[in-house]
Amino acid sequence: MFPQWKLIFQKTRIKNLTIILFSVLFVALVVGFMGDSCSVDHFVITNEISSYEKLLDPEQCENILEKIDSYNDMCTSQIEILDCG
Repeated sequence: MFPQWKLIFQKTRIKNLTIILFSVLFVALVVGFMGDSCSVDHFVITNEISSYEKLLDPEQCENILEKIDSYNDMCTSQIEILDCG
């Protein structure tokens, strides 16, 4: 009966090791994407500009301008300022 228990424990170790490995990989990916907030912010602002171009809401334009200003101050790449006029 001892070999049966040995097989059970080996399967459990492999399963646990796999779970731990995928957990570490997931955490590394999340930290990697969140660590570079400039690329995430650029993506968000670009999407907001696209939705603004469809609606042409002046209040939304002002909000986007504030985000663009803070983005341009924080990040090396620059986003062109919108003309809300």
